[in-house]
Amino acid sequence: MLKRDRQKKILNLIRAKPIGTQEALREQLERTGVSATQSSVSRDLEELGIVKHDGRYSLPHANGDLTRGLLALDVAGDVLIVAKCLPGRASAVAVEIDDAAIPQIVGTLAGEDTIFIAARDQKSQRAVMKRVWELFG
Repeated sequence: MLKRDRQKKILNLIRAKPIGTQEALREQLERTGVSATQSSVSRDLEELGIVKHDGRYSLPHANGDLTRGLLALDVAGDVLIVAKCLPGRASAVAVEIDDAAIPQIVGTLAGEDTIFIAARDQKSQRAVMKRVWELFG
């Protein structure tokens, strides 16, 4: 299973029921047919920005998430940046990126949980990633 799919499953499980430990979360994943190690669950929780509140995991946007749904940025080719977002948050994140009017960005295209960001050139790609993280972190 792809990491993205596992992370979506983690988000769904945390929304559905109280889960208090990584082992309990790993067991829930196993019950749904998703094998995962404790270390991969730990990394996923960190990447998703999942926090522990009152002894159970909760979604970051439930209480003032600083990233407002942006989870990760990754390069794709020479000028493309792929932004991963919480499900349903990509459009809102893309609007904020567009409103920032970053000169090195040619345009954005948002789906449900993914945004493609086109940088002006290869040299601009890393600068755009840095600037986007500054906007959301």
